[in-house]
Amino acid sequence: MPLNALLISAFPPISTSPNSNPSIPPFLQIPTANFRQLNFRTTTLLSNLASIAIALSLSSPSPSLAIPSLNSQNPLLPPTTPFSQSQNLQTGLEDGKIRPCPSVNPGCVSTNPKSSSFAFPWMIPENDRDNSAQMLKDAILKTQKNAKIQVIEDTPYGQYLQAEVDGGFGRDVLEFLIKRDVVVYRSMATKVTYVYPFTTALGDSKGQEERMKKILEQLGWYGPSFDYMD
Repeated sequence: MPLNALLISAFPPISTSPNSNPSIPPFLQIPTANFRQLNFRTTTLLSNLASIAIALSLSSPSPSLAIPSLNSQNPLLPPTTPFSQSQNLQTGLEDGKIRPCPSVNPGCVSTNPKSSSFAFPWMIPENDRDNSAQMLKDAILKTQKNAKIQVIEDTPYGQYLQAEVDGGFGRDVLEFLIKRDVVVYRSMATKVTYVYPFTTALGDSKGQEERMKKILEQLGWYGPSFDYMD
């Protein structure tokens, strides 16, 4: 067979009919009817897939709309500041001891050795030990302004007394623990004052020291001080 006849039989001439695409060989061409049917099915399939995707997205809970459980073990706590801490000052004994002065409250003195504003305990004379709690109460009422005794109670650690008095910026709290012949105490302002833009509170620990000195003088008991160490 001649070479040109062989080529013609292998690659027949491309049809130029209106329904044919001259750039695509006939064996790759899809009839117009079949092509329209295929295009319709493809469009329908894509439409169905889009509907399914929308339905799934609507039925699935959105993370941004999730409501945290009330029983959550890790609740988000608001950040604390020195000011917010100073609004919730704890009183009362801690492990049977007078508490130290809070770091956010410089207007404080305490016999707890962990305090920066440390004060020495008082010594009770032998003759006053049986009536020391009543004597302390009377001394507070006589020397302090608008004094109010809040608590007097016996504890396994000694007799605990708490009083409120007028202070420089509000009410102050006095706490005492009488243990046989020794009195340990803390005197603290309940209101902490800040001056913008400083983040350190104003303190009056010297005023607290003077208050305790007046009570001690009224009692006539002995209280060591740093003044004797100069």
